[in-house]
Amino acid sequence: MTAEAAVSIQEIHIPADSLTGRKRYEFNKLQKRLRHATGQAIADYDMIRDGDRVMVCLSGGKDSYAMLDILLSLQRSAPVKFEVIAVNLDQKQPGFPEHVLPEYLGSIGVPFHIIEKDTYSIVKNVVPEGKTTCGLCSRLRRGTLYGFAEQHGMTKIALGHHRDDILETFFLNLFYGGKLKAMPPKLLSDDGKHILIRPLAYCREDDIAEFAEQRGFPLIPCNLCGSQENLQRQAMKEMLRGWEKQHPGRVETIFTALQNVAPSQLLDRALFDFIGLDLRRDDAASAAVNDAGLDILAV
Repeated sequence: MTAEAAVSIQEIHIPADSLTGRKRYEFNKLQKRLRHATGQAIADYDMIRDGDRVMVCLSGGKDSYAMLDILLSLQRSAPVKFEVIAVNLDQKQPGFPEHVLPEYLGSIGVPFHIIEKDTYSIVKNVVPEGKTTCGLCSRLRRGTLYGFAEQHGMTKIALGHHRDDILETFFLNLFYGGKLKAMPPKLLSDDGKHILIRPLAYCREDDIAEFAEQRGFPLIPCNLCGSQENLQRQAMKEMLRGWEKQHPGRVETIFTALQNVAPSQLLDRALFDFIGLDLRRDDAASAAVNDAGLDILAV
């Protein structure tokens, strides 16, 4: 057999272990990318400090699983010491597999709590059939989690919202709410008692989905709202995906814009003192005259 033929056969018959190695390489790149993005967001917004007790809200979806996994990984190498406590709210949805999360959390050795509260029945009784349940459901869930955090001395409440969630919320508020408003990476609750953080704020949903698949997280679908179609948020998601396909980089540019706000170039009178511009101009003119007078005296 010639050397040329040997090379040809070697290229066609790729060993199985090299395929495994390639997949491992790609997974490591993905994991590092998510860890870097999460660590950068935590640093940029001072999300976690030394001694924090971080309550990781675990829903059973890909985002919260990934957030917990990455925070546990960062915990081992972070320059500050912090606790991670996983908390799930069992909303008593029909068919909810109650054993999945306790078994998973027990297997990885992370401290956890399961809160049992039947918010499902409340939502179904209050919200008319066919209407969006997400608003009321999230308010009930938030109140329960806030109460638990206060009772157990949690200093930070970590939510699994990612970059795409932030952008979708921005456009929902823009198109339907008449507001330039998104999801901040760090937020003080209305009562001033709790600080919410979103460590995945810089992470792309596609990366999180791939990471969750590779890690084999035992995902639990939301039976309460997961089957509702034509939600406004879904429309925003499809819009952003369409833009990304047609104009690669556009979504990233929009996200960057949310970090580079110029209040004087917008129209919000509460955010910028437009009325005071005349006074500032007059003050500047007076200062210029005074400076000119001093220059003359100096000569």
